[in-house]
Amino acid sequence: MSRIKLALCLLLLATSAAWLAADTLLPTPFTYFAFRGVFVQYSGVLAMAMMSVAMILASRPCWLERHLGGLDKMYRLHKWLGIGALFVCTAHWWFAKGTKWMVGWGWLSRPARREGGAGLDISAAEQWLRSQRGLAESLGEWAFYGAAALIILALLKAVPYRWFKKTHNWLAITYLVLAWHSLVLIKFSYWSQPVGWLTLLLLIAGCVSAVLVLTGRVGRSRRAQGQIEEITHYPGVDVIEARIALTDYWPGHSPGQFAFVTSKADEGAHPYTIASAWDPAMPKVTFVVKALGDWTRQLKHWLRVGMQVTVEGPYGCFDFSDPAPRQIWVGAGIGVTPFIARMKYLAQQGGEHDIDFFHVTSDVDQAAIDKLSADAAAAGIRLHLRVSPRDGRLTAEQIRILAPHWQQASVWFCGPTAFGQALRRDFISLGLSGKRIHQELFEMR
Repeated sequence: MSRIKLALCLLLLATSAAWLAADTLLPTPFTYFAFRGVFVQYSGVLAMAMMSVAMILASRPCWLERHLGGLDKMYRLHKWLGIGALFVCTAHWWFAKGTKWMVGWGWLSRPARREGGAGLDISAAEQWLRSQRGLAESLGEWAFYGAAALIILALLKAVPYRWFKKTHNWLAITYLVLAWHSLVLIKFSYWSQPVGWLTLLLLIAGCVSAVLVLTGRVGRSRRAQGQIEEITHYPGVDVIEARIALTDYWPGHSPGQFAFVTSKADEGAHPYTIASAWDPAMPKVTFVVKALGDWTRQLKHWLRVGMQVTVEGPYGCFDFSDPAPRQIWVGAGIGVTPFIARMKYLAQQGGEHDIDFFHVTSDVDQAAIDKLSADAAAAGIRLHLRVSPRDGRLTAEQIRILAPHWQQASVWFCGPTAFGQALRRDFISLGLSGKRIHQELFEMR
């Protein structure tokens, strides 16, 4: 989390510093309309910087994964940027549009226009941009309404994932319109200064990313075809396990990574954590999926042996690598999947860490528990099973009792976000470094 928080702060500070080097929020004389003029420029530059980076992240650039802690963290930053841009755009819209309304209502008096503006010697480029202002303002206003509606829609978890994914891609269209709006309406003098160079760079990168999204090219080079060769259903926990034999090139994956899987074109790709170790001699991947949403509830009826699927990835940096001699794993519910992959890897390759694995579940399927126990035994780790209705909620204090050498350990958590944050706060309050606590943010919206 600290990496994406730092990235967000650096973006806001760098953009603001570049703008302040070219303009000021304290114009002289300081009047409402003078402030409105500079604030509209500042908020427009800031909003487009956030939207541009959000659009870049939507294209899933793999070169950024290590720097930001994985695609799951990148999508969290993408979400923050979208929400932040919505607030800044709303303020931008109000000062631009609301001011005209307040003048019409008689709440404000518009200052007299300066004389002599038409006689200024301006370049052909600036003249052309000025001629486009009316169209750019109208298109920008309607693009803002569309973007605001789509961002709010994306935040409503009641909307099925397939509809969220389809409608969210429409944001790329509104971005392209807003990029044109910004190109035309940004103060012309900015283009010869760092704020203009930064804005232009972000706009170009954002537009390229928007085109990739709209043409369906995101992740295309990382897609492999596969065929389902085995499906196992665990009714006690309403989970299916599907093993896929890959028929295309796959670069291999590390335990803890995930991939996007498409088994139905209309439904599109869904992200699932890989629950198997990689063996180049047998190019296969296994996914363990719990019926939690609209689509995952249908999988046990839809998937069948022999079905062709597309697998895109791998993504993520939840890779269990750290210098601590001990590790504490906490997998809650379907958050068990990255730990299954790691146990299978350790059974094959061995490892150097002393590990306590806490698996928390509200449902029980004996076949699934037996399989998990066998994986833990083969990997040489201590499995602590906690069935919530029977044993109560797992707490950090109970973890410390069962793993008494916790101060020498790193903590790896996958499960509900609030549960992970509560454990994190507890361990940090007792002196464990935040750098030793790793949490997968497996939420793609």
